[in-house]
Amino acid sequence: MRALISVSDKTGIVELARELASLGCQLLSTGGTARTLAEAGLSVTEVAEHTGFPEMLDGRVKTLHPTIHGGLLARRDLPEHLSALERHGIPTVDVLVVNLYPFEDTVARPGCTLEDAIENIDIGGPAMVRSAAKNWSGVVVLTDPAQYAPTLQEWKTRGAVGPATRFRLAVAAFNRIAAYDAAISDHLSAITVPDDAADLSDIARAPHAAFPGQSNGRFVKLQDLRYGENPHQAAAFYRDLHPAPGSLVTARQLQGKELSYNNIADADAAWECVKALQAQGSSVAGCVIVKHANPCGVALATDAGSAYERAFATDPTSAFGGIIAFNVEIDGATAQRVSRQFVEVLIAPGFSAEALVTLAAKPNTRVLQIDLPPGGTTDWARGLNAHDVKRIGSGLLIQTADNHQLQRSDLRVVTRRAPSPAQIDDLLFAWSVAKFVKSNAIVFCGQGRTLGVGAGQMSRLDSARIARIKAEHAGLSLADSVVASDAFFPFRDGLDVLADAGAQAVIQPGGSVRDDEVIAAADERGLAMVFTGVRHFRH
Repeated sequence: MRALISVSDKTGIVELARELASLGCQLLSTGGTARTLAEAGLSVTEVAEHTGFPEMLDGRVKTLHPTIHGGLLARRDLPEHLSALERHGIPTVDVLVVNLYPFEDTVARPGCTLEDAIENIDIGGPAMVRSAAKNWSGVVVLTDPAQYAPTLQEWKTRGAVGPATRFRLAVAAFNRIAAYDAAISDHLSAITVPDDAADLSDIARAPHAAFPGQSNGRFVKLQDLRYGENPHQAAAFYRDLHPAPGSLVTARQLQGKELSYNNIADADAAWECVKALQAQGSSVAGCVIVKHANPCGVALATDAGSAYERAFATDPTSAFGGIIAFNVEIDGATAQRVSRQFVEVLIAPGFSAEALVTLAAKPNTRVLQIDLPPGGTTDWARGLNAHDVKRIGSGLLIQTADNHQLQRSDLRVVTRRAPSPAQIDDLLFAWSVAKFVKSNAIVFCGQGRTLGVGAGQMSRLDSARIARIKAEHAGLSLADSVVASDAFFPFRDGLDVLADAGAQAVIQPGGSVRDDEVIAAADERGLAMVFTGVRHFRH
């Protein structure tokens, strides 16, 4: 038996090769991998010696040879294939261990040149992987260090790698090649080559477009779901090939029923909103309650339990059967409070032992633990998507994600009255909530909590009215409150509803042709108003 090993990522490769040798495999290898194995004291044959043809073109050509591909592709169940190998003196290759040049890592580095990208496009590796995967019934193909240990364990326990494992490894190999080619396509098709490019240097200096000429989705299925948005729809849950830290797909489910399609969509809305509270720089506990993808209660407090009580009080009716997310660990007392209501999904970065005991009495409640992202200047470090995608008829709409973070210095006071420092704190809080409310969004807030939320109406005026009605039904006073509007007020009537309800300060993007009329109305009603210059439509 022969094992051909050629890897860029050498994690665990010496240990794997040693085990393969102990199982009776002759080791074949290339370049740096061969040196690594030889330095570890293993007997290894260079591919050039095996093929009788030297590596050439700076290593670009070394495994593209009939001796390699014949040994991989020959079907062991066809006598004519085996006879052909014998006539040409080609031995079989029974195990292939390959991982590819690090193209994705290379192009992710700042300052990556076109030459760097091109040189990290693997040719021989994918060709060998495809050959081995096509002939999976006769060849074991390993493309990821995570596959080494379980495959060896099966081999040693059963005396062979079974057909089911061989097939799964082959599928994983084809998936890896597809993802690799997709990454190359995405990167190169985003280069905007000028029509008047005179030579190669003009192409090398060409800038990257924000969106590639061909978009290739790379997602891994996590699970099939019981059904989709409605019971007559089928659904599955996928994650990015390389998910950002602190994103929903990194969650660990500690208890509860299987997540549904709607659970996942609402849980994502809740988790992203509570992370946004963290991004505002607040060191206190935050709680978000979401129903049908809209926050129905959001609050800050000195502890998780108090934050929950304040958020719940915004809209107790809608909170029933909602999704609840915290940005701090849930303790036993908070778990006791939350357990008094029906909760579909509970999310937090941690749960105390006492909290888990309490929640165990609610076995249907889905409990998710998600580490908060590390934070930083990039979308990735902040646990955010770089792009958003919406499916339309036979197409996609792709946009950069709405990751804008409003700073105090961005605010422009446009009224005679300026908001107080405490009101600015509440305005920024209201703005961070409004970003996650479906348009048209109106959010009343006060003292670090929501008081009334109007979402998803065709008219901003109706959203303002609904937010006021919601607060009244919850028994919450809107006197001295602040209000966030996700987009500008097209007329003064919406502003009058806010003032009549008791609001004292408003935050909105501005940009309407009637801004002067709205500002004059705010001055007339004694409101402070600030413009952000940024809107947050959420459809």
